[in-house]
Amino acid sequence: MAMPVAAAPHQGLRQRAEQLAAPIPPLLVAAERVAATVAQGVHGRRRVGTGETFWQYRRYQQGDAASAIDWRQSAKRQQFFVRQNEWEAAESVWLWRDGSASMAYRSKLSESEKSERATLLLLALAALLLRGGERVALFGDERPPSSGKATLDRLAAQLLLPKTSGDAAASLPGIADLPRFAQLVLIGDFLSPLAEVEAVVRHYAAAGVNGHLLQVLDPAEEDLPFFGRTRFEGVEGEGTLTIGRVEQLRGDYLARFAAHQDGLKSLCRAAGWTVSSHRTDRPPQNALLALYAALSGGLTW
Repeated sequence: MAMPVAAAPHQGLRQRAEQLAAPIPPLLVAAERVAATVAQGVHGRRRVGTGETFWQYRRYQQGDAASAIDWRQSAKRQQFFVRQNEWEAAESVWLWRDGSASMAYRSKLSESEKSERATLLLLALAALLLRGGERVALFGDERPPSSGKATLDRLAAQLLLPKTSGDAAASLPGIADLPRFAQLVLIGDFLSPLAEVEAVVRHYAAAGVNGHLLQVLDPAEEDLPFFGRTRFEGVEGEGTLTIGRVEQLRGDYLARFAAHQDGLKSLCRAAGWTVSSHRTDRPPQNALLALYAALSGGLTW
């Protein structure tokens, strides 16, 4: 059944993502990619491919070559399985964005919801990486990382799939097997307890995965600009809270918020990861450039 209504937002968001990446010259992307490859050598840039080091088995999918099927493993499981290896020529980049209820927030100080900005930045980063010849995939997708224009179309379609009834997305990515030396980019608000964020970061860092966190926040979350009697509603089961004169709590709130930000920086630094922050009332170009610099080995925030 055709769904023309859903096609328009998909195309519009994809075009905005490509426009966001366009000002950064493809030559710069290629130059930084070459420089990073030379600096890290064969030890630091790997991706799924035809190398000799085994990574994992995955189910056969339409489009896979018959020669890629591991017949012994397929016979054991009575299903077709493909053997995937690590390729010591370039790395894979896995992308994830927070799709939980808290990301749907937008105050009067911003023109877009956090979820919309996170999706835009993820697609823009994917467009930028694909121009540079990198292979990318959405975290949690069984398909291996790929390159080419069709990859961006597929990513956009996956991100914009409507949620089924009762389907609540997690605030943090789950635990999965990624190849060593892969790059993992996580985009969300990261307002979960620091212990929960640290557990995810430490797991992937211990597995040899290079990680980058981009925190997307609404300006009201960072500044608490409200006055007078204010009612706060939790969107992920936290309940409600009514405060008589909220401005009296602003100092304590800002101190606690700053402590949370410092905690994020510390846990990422300890794992060798990078972290940057972006507010939805500011242009997305700076956040995209900072994130790409992090992927190229720079430090941000």
